[in-house]
Amino acid sequence: MSSNIKISPSILSADFSKLGEEIISLDKAGADYIHVDVMDGHFVPNITIGPEIIKKLRPVTKKTFDVHLMIEPVDKYIKDFANAGADIITFHPEATPSTEETINLIKKFNKKVGVSLKPKSDISLIEKYLKKIDLILVMSVEPGFAGQKFMPDVLPKLKKLKEIITNENLKIDLEIDGGINFENSKDAINAGANVLVSGSTIFKQNNGDLKKNISLLRSS
Repeated sequence: MSSNIKISPSILSADFSKLGEEIISLDKAGADYIHVDVMDGHFVPNITIGPEIIKKLRPVTKKTFDVHLMIEPVDKYIKDFANAGADIITFHPEATPSTEETINLIKKFNKKVGVSLKPKSDISLIEKYLKKIDLILVMSVEPGFAGQKFMPDVLPKLKKLKEIITNENLKIDLEIDGGINFENSKDAINAGANVLVSGSTIFKQNNGDLKKNISLLRSS
């Protein structure tokens, strides 16, 4: 089971003064994806990085850039993030007047489509679009800040999504993000997640031993 688990370290917890080096280190440590949290201070109460920084970081690794857009309106920036080098572009249904149009826009740029559900967002928001998307990101904290505590009450949602994906034979990655650590990662995997986003745990545990922390999360 654990060999199929992908680890997507969140660079929100990295040292921003040497971001390129941090990403190279994650690459060498065995990360599958590089998770990029994009926040606008409007959809969520924090501001992080934009497409220009992603563009500068793109040459340092061939790893998948897993870009989570916590911005509204989202459509007007899709092209910029696609051109900057995002591989997966994930958005929130609440940030667009038409989920279907946003999905089609991301596909137009030949990028994988992710849709994110906040802790209180219902599966019904995305259920009819499942055949068109590549990834579902279940938030296990309220989006906006690093270092929050994992909310176990999202696990039934994860289980339900896994059931739907299995029953309908869909090829969708099920990603979880928010407070993931060595203790709760096992619960997330058991509930159906196959991609774990983790920031603080990867960068701060075991004296910042990235390789060891990625390996521990993967083998939960």
